[in-house]
Amino acid sequence: MAKPARLTTLFDSYFCGGLPSDTRMSRHFYGRNAFSAPPGVCLLMLCFVLWALTPPALAAPHRPGKELHKEIEALEMQWRQAQLDNDVSVMDRLLADDYVGISASGIIETKAEALALRRAGTLHITQLDLNDLKVRIYGDTAVVTSRADLAGTNGASDISGKYRYTRVYNKRYGQWKIVSFEASRIHDTNEREKH
Repeated sequence: MAKPARLTTLFDSYFCGGLPSDTRMSRHFYGRNAFSAPPGVCLLMLCFVLWALTPPALAAPHRPGKELHKEIEALEMQWRQAQLDNDVSVMDRLLADDYVGISASGIIETKAEALALRRAGTLHITQLDLNDLKVRIYGDTAVVTSRADLAGTNGASDISGKYRYTRVYNKRYGQWKIVSFEASRIHDTNEREKH
């Protein structure tokens, strides 16, 4: 292996600093080849390659447009109408296979259980007014919160009242599916003071 050429210079005179100095500094010089580049250029190229390989989802925050919010709101209206019409086929299409719902009374139900309840006609909803609907999008997940004024029965029980709920959608194979639901009954101020 060839030894590098050794050059001894006056430190300040080499850098043209204009200050006198007797300090002798040695410096090694290596010849450049076609693959060598200044360290700054190498760092810049490395940053560019890493940026180019970064997935788009990580590169910048996703700001969903109004169209996506409108799409989720439209799905909420489809779900509402299916509840009023007891349309099991629409419910089946909108619910994900791994759907889990939690009722206001704390009962957990799967997709199969929710559809069976509707097919049996046990749950009967005559009014469902939604308001204060908010949609938040997180990539392929949409979270809906809303208030529902409901009139109906579940078997012999009257379930009429005011509720707050959270419904979660997940986009799978290009389609939004409901994966989770949880409801809480809103108690009026007088009832809260009694408890």
